[in-house]
Amino acid sequence: MTTNILRIDGSARREGSVSRDLLDRITARFGTDTKVVTRDLANALPLINEEWVGANFTPADARTDAQNTALELSDSLIGEIKAADVLVIGLPVYNFGVPAALKAWIDQISRAGVTFQYTENGPEGLLTGKRAIVAMASGGTQMGSEIDFATGYLRFILGFIGITDVEFVNADRLAMDAEGSIADALAKVEALSIAA
Repeated sequence: MTTNILRIDGSARREGSVSRDLLDRITARFGTDTKVVTRDLANALPLINEEWVGANFTPADARTDAQNTALELSDSLIGEIKAADVLVIGLPVYNFGVPAALKAWIDQISRAGVTFQYTENGPEGLLTGKRAIVAMASGGTQMGSEIDFATGYLRFILGFIGITDVEFVNADRLAMDAEGSIADALAKVEALSIAA
């Protein structure tokens, strides 16, 4: 059975990126019976704006052609997630948080009534039954530390849209011990459970 993988590259760097290298290795662990769709955020996504917000909050059957056009990219990005069994996400930590390009992707795919809904019991994610593996890389922001505003946020937002099976492969001491940090991350890649 083919595994559909959506790869999200969050690094601005195409060469020498630790998170991209880890994503290569994670994706390879799934073997050859895979279909990989890549969304490279180094090709910057547009930020949401007033037109986008107005279109998003207009009921689908009442949108103008211009409003439908404003949401075309968002619809496409959400379609990529819906088609995926597994998301592999590159998370370089920039200034203690997620890169602006990754935040732009999150803003495009977080839509009430489409990827989550509000119920009497609180918000409910609609993109369930998926797995996410996040390759986190940072110079010195240790994953889970009080200065890590990236991994907790990404775990939360993925859960908010229904993706609660989230694992991290972290290389988070690159400025202090690049060799050791990468070795630890590679061991975590090899330890990932890949269903047959």
